[in-house]
Amino acid sequence: MKIKNPVLPGFNADPSMIRVGDTYYIANSTFEWFPGVRLHESKDLVHWKLLPSPLSTTKLLDMKGNPSSGGIWAPDLSYADGKFWLIYTDVKVTEGAFKDMTNYLTTATDIHGPWSDPIEVNGVGFDASLFHDDDGRKYLVQQTWDHREYHHPFNGITLTEFDTKTMHLKPETARTIYDGTNVKLVEGPHLYKINGEYYLFAAQGGTVWTHEEVVSRSKTLDAHSFETEPDSPFITNFDTPDFPLQKQGHGSLVETPNGEWYYASLVGRPLHHATESTHDPRGWCPLGRETSIQKVEWDDQGWPRIVGGHGGQVEVEAPKDAIKTDAPLNHSRHDEFDKPELDYEWNTLRVPFDDQMGHFGNGQLQLIGRRSLASTFDVSLLAQRWQAFNFDAATKVRFNPFSYQQMAGLVNFYNEKHWSWIYITWDEKKGRVIEVAQNDNNNYTSFLKDDAIKIPKGTDYVWFRTKIRELSYTYEYSFDGKNWQEVPVVLDAAILSDDYVLQHYGGFFTGAFVGLAAVDYSGYKQPAVFDFFDYQELD
Repeated sequence: MKIKNPVLPGFNADPSMIRVGDTYYIANSTFEWFPGVRLHESKDLVHWKLLPSPLSTTKLLDMKGNPSSGGIWAPDLSYADGKFWLIYTDVKVTEGAFKDMTNYLTTATDIHGPWSDPIEVNGVGFDASLFHDDDGRKYLVQQTWDHREYHHPFNGITLTEFDTKTMHLKPETARTIYDGTNVKLVEGPHLYKINGEYYLFAAQGGTVWTHEEVVSRSKTLDAHSFETEPDSPFITNFDTPDFPLQKQGHGSLVETPNGEWYYASLVGRPLHHATESTHDPRGWCPLGRETSIQKVEWDDQGWPRIVGGHGGQVEVEAPKDAIKTDAPLNHSRHDEFDKPELDYEWNTLRVPFDDQMGHFGNGQLQLIGRRSLASTFDVSLLAQRWQAFNFDAATKVRFNPFSYQQMAGLVNFYNEKHWSWIYITWDEKKGRVIEVAQNDNNNYTSFLKDDAIKIPKGTDYVWFRTKIRELSYTYEYSFDGKNWQEVPVVLDAAILSDDYVLQHYGGFFTGAFVGLAAVDYSGYKQPAVFDFFDYQELD
């Protein structure tokens, strides 16, 4: 049996992987998307099942007004003392000299919850993780942020003892245990004790093409006591530009019951336009930063090494003792909105789905038109991750606007500055029409304009479909759900990638989503009704 990378396709960054008994768990970053922290479980490291997100209430996570690519950065999942421990960071400032943030702790005896009320831990730096030592002590390990413009902002890895009686840190115990190397940008620390020595796994180089993971070790937890693994880095794709997996690093280590070792890390899979070199630019990753798993072996000096070399492998030998499952690897799905709860794949921006946004049930989803998709407040958008390079997504919508300020339809979305959609709106001359528009770094374009497609009188519902084909995608419409017409506009999926957004500003940590949206910036809250949502992968 083989692990085929990425094991968690689509936006599933910064994996924190653990094993409890015969079950593996991975927690991933979710940034500004709600609910917070994405959880999966597996018996074999090959097939993964999506679980309920732990941060599903505003008591545990309040992101209203958070900037794009703020919110949940690099959660850490661990298990000790008969319960799961989850450290998570809510980042409130992403641009400029400061990274205002709060690290929280919540626990649960069952991975499905309920999760305890959050404990505010500190704001020293992001990417915090909790280390449970074998003597019963616990420590917070974290990147350390330095706002001073005459210092490097990534000021090493700090270790601080955590008092389990008071459930608070002991700030007087804080010390820098590792400074990283001259690659800089050291972050994403995870600490392990193996054969009596402490091993620190940390990312460097920034979460782009220069990304890498380094390992250091020490016999103590004293300040500056960790030495870097020789022949570093542990994993990187900086020097493997033609390999399909890129950006690997920022991850965590797990041991199987049989004594095998695996490492989970984020990974990107770049696509290229036909006119581009595959080296510069290295490519575009509309699926965002995904999760890969590599096998690890130990050399005769006690250092971990990636099997097959530090670039990793697309196909990896699964654990010999894995419990084989039959879970599908294709993520196609169909939603009729007839269940009492939303499917776990649905996400909203910053806040949970509530009565202000709409309601669902009895085979329909109603979205109440609110602010535009360019807003970071009060957006009626329900979306799911792109998880394949080639897929179709479709819906059926009923919407009766009386103003061009009212719009509802099918959207492909990265953040408030980068998205496109096909939608129903109102035209003063034609009445109800279909339009396709794009927001490209906040440059908004209506493609059809005066040629917007008139909806025939008596038409109740309109069907919309988007076809994603690697770096090109299109929109279609139908008035009967059988006969489809393609809108003659071909859009560039690179605009919905981390790599494209990075050219303009620093919020570039998520990935493309497809979903349903209703806008009424006139303030009259005109509702739209969606009959279903269908997502079919073709890869």
